[in-house]
Amino acid sequence: MRTSHILPPLLCGLGLLLYSVPSHAQNLGGGLIEFLVTGGEMRERPQPRLAPRRPAVETPYAQPAALRPGRDIPDAFRRTEVDYSGDEKIGSIVVDTPNHYLYLVTGPGRALRYGIGVARPGFAWGGHKTVSRKAEWPEWTPPAEMMQRRPDLPAHMEGGPGNPLGARALYLGSSLYRIHGTNEPWTIGQNVSSGCIRMMNEDVIDLYERVRIGADVTVL
Repeated sequence: MRTSHILPPLLCGLGLLLYSVPSHAQNLGGGLIEFLVTGGEMRERPQPRLAPRRPAVETPYAQPAALRPGRDIPDAFRRTEVDYSGDEKIGSIVVDTPNHYLYLVTGPGRALRYGIGVARPGFAWGGHKTVSRKAEWPEWTPPAEMMQRRPDLPAHMEGGPGNPLGARALYLGSSLYRIHGTNEPWTIGQNVSSGCIRMMNEDVIDLYERVRIGADVTVL
């Protein structure tokens, strides 16, 4: 007998059989054949449970913890110990604005060098200051001049990972300038700020632990 004469009735019978399968057996997946053979003794397989989605938390300045792809920090701006030829006393800070470096003098002829972000054109400054205050996860209140330029900014931000001042801040004299962290680490090595000196959070934490209030700061 030819196979072609058998297939139509066989397929028709199989279709009727599947149509008669109870609805609870239709979720058996690969166990459907076993269900048909055993006369319905198979239990329905439990469906995998999906973990509930957590709602996204948005903050005005929240940024990824990792650096943006393709915008990693060059090795030249990583913290390192270097020879230093200046005559500043131990514990002093020297900000080399043109080259985007901050030096902390650690001993005769030695210093820790950190990569920094500095003021953009029109906001650069120089001179001598002292560290007048230190703060962990500082709050931020944009000055009136900045609010005029950026009316979209909040009037005040509590300290935290979404705050643009980052993890630590060293306040310079009675001025509005600070050495502080950042939630935009890819800006290190660039002219981006309104006059403050920004560092990677891990670097500003390191500097914060080493520098005392009253330390001399020279901005070149």
